[in-house]
Amino acid sequence: MTVSGQSQRLGWIGTGRMGYALAERLLKAGHDVGVYNRTRAKAEPLADLGATVVDSPRELGDRDIVFTMVAGPADVMEVTAGDDGVLSGTESPSILVDSTTIDPPTSRRLRETVAGAGTAILAAPVSGNPKVVKSGKLTVVVSGPREAYDVALPYLETFGRKVTYVGPVDEARLVKLCHNLHLGVVTQSLAEVTMLAEASGVNRADFLEFLNDSVMGSTFTKYKTPAFVNLDWTPTFTWHLLRKDFELGLAEGRELDVPLPTAAAVHQMVLEGIGRGYGDQDFGALLELEAGAAGRTIVSENRDVTDGLGEGG
Repeated sequence: MTVSGQSQRLGWIGTGRMGYALAERLLKAGHDVGVYNRTRAKAEPLADLGATVVDSPRELGDRDIVFTMVAGPADVMEVTAGDDGVLSGTESPSILVDSTTIDPPTSRRLRETVAGAGTAILAAPVSGNPKVVKSGKLTVVVSGPREAYDVALPYLETFGRKVTYVGPVDEARLVKLCHNLHLGVVTQSLAEVTMLAEASGVNRADFLEFLNDSVMGSTFTKYKTPAFVNLDWTPTFTWHLLRKDFELGLAEGRELDVPLPTAAAVHQMVLEGIGRGYGDQDFGALLELEAGAAGRTIVSENRDVTDGLGEGG
């Protein structure tokens, strides 16, 4: 590995909602970023911030560090090892930073492929969504060679509030799966206690105001409060995506002989919600599924409540 310091030429592959927001932060921090997205039009607005928009991942092979954040396992293998992948030309980046959620076999295959090109790979899943990015509160978990991590760290730190290094190989991917299992379990629990309070005659907004200011409140419960109060299921993370991560996490539990009974129960609720047509909505609609199970119909409270984020960073 030859790169060092904070003046690297960067590449970014994948400008979906999250990828766009993170590439935007790199550009606003003054970094030289080349950008590729399968649908070029989604990347072109970044040119106004100084991005060089390219027509194939191969064109980013001469960049020092390339970030990938694409839809899934097949996509990340295509943009890296495919015919026009970032590793397919005569030059390859020194470091690849992948934030795609992928299964362990694909992760191993990707690591082996990247190593064959003389490139170091970091797994770098993130916790948050575009609004969390804008607030400066995104967190990142990273694993891979420590030397590569030290080089990439200044750029990862532009993403948000905290970067945590957890190991030399693929540990970060399992940490992210653990995070998302907890995300689903906490949301189901929050739905249950919120419905219990409402059934007793307490407004959801009032119950959540109390909870959020107690020791049980968190950044997440505050963030989810407007959706729970006003039943806004505009997707930040869909049921389909949650199902995928639950199934990957439960598979890891079986592989490592770790029982996950609570997560398994919530997984079944997620499957039920998808069957009832919630799949493309925000997973916070677990509240509506819970209401149905309680034989209750809930309506928006039309209250102006904070999500606790604001914007900054």
